[in-house]
Amino acid sequence: MKPTLTINQRVLVNRLAYNFGDPSVNDILVFNPPRGANGGGRTCGVRREQGQACPVPTEGTADVNFIKRVVAEPGDRLRIEGGIPIVNGVKADEGFIKPCGSGGGCDLPKEIVIPPDHYFMMGDNRGESDDSRFWGPVSRDQIIGKAFATYWPPGRFGLL
Repeated sequence: MKPTLTINQRVLVNRLAYNFGDPSVNDILVFNPPRGANGGGRTCGVRREQGQACPVPTEGTADVNFIKRVVAEPGDRLRIEGGIPIVNGVKADEGFIKPCGSGGGCDLPKEIVIPPDHYFMMGDNRGESDDSRFWGPVSRDQIIGKAFATYWPPGRFGLL
């Protein structure tokens, strides 16, 4: 999640945030990813086409917590150009990310549709992040909560 978060930085998570509403684009979430993400894996739930982000996650849940940013919601049409999500034909305004460069997953021009009750998650360090591009959208049931503040190290305290 560089540059938004640094390695070993600690966050506070609101576990009740989505009891009365749904996640939104740009929310930073803590969640259990699909099984395909386990151990840094990049396993998609279906055979994906060349130039396409993973449209369906692998079955099951990995026993690890991830933190990523929501870039697309259920029903959204998504493609990726230069690491930037194009959602429903509109290029996201993301001045906070670290550019993608030439890493894998930077250009996925074949559009996918986010399944019901799923969210497409990407890290802010687009060229180095293992995220939904590779292992698919995250089910709402796998969301632990919304990260809202950092508390460690002390010099990096602040709201997200």
